Amino acid sequence: MYVFADDCTETTLENGVKRTIKGHINDLMVVQLVWQKGMVGAVHAHPHRQCGYVLKGSFMGDDNGDKRILKAGDCFYTEADVPHGLEALEDDSVLLDIFTPARQDFL
Repeated sequence: MYVFADDCTETTLENGVKRTIKGHINDLMVVQLVWQKGMVGAVHAHPHRQCGYVLKGSFMGDDNGDKRILKAGDCFYTEADVPHGLEALEDDSVLLDIFTPARQDFL
């Protein structure tokens, strides 16, 4: 399966973050998120395992209370049902999220 950027639709979330689903199959999903400085992904938990890879900019990550600064090239992993969240520290920060299984609630 191939997914081309021109075929993907960007959605603006309630917090202003721009989300683009880059592709998915039943047990895997890739999502690109573009954030502006100060935008917050509130601490939350879900039944999916997640890896986030910072493509550009920087974030303050919160993984179950463990707060760290993540910059381009860094990544985080979150097990299912573990509270986690992010705050963008720079404009145009880009995160690539990978979920398993796919987030049906995003589709």
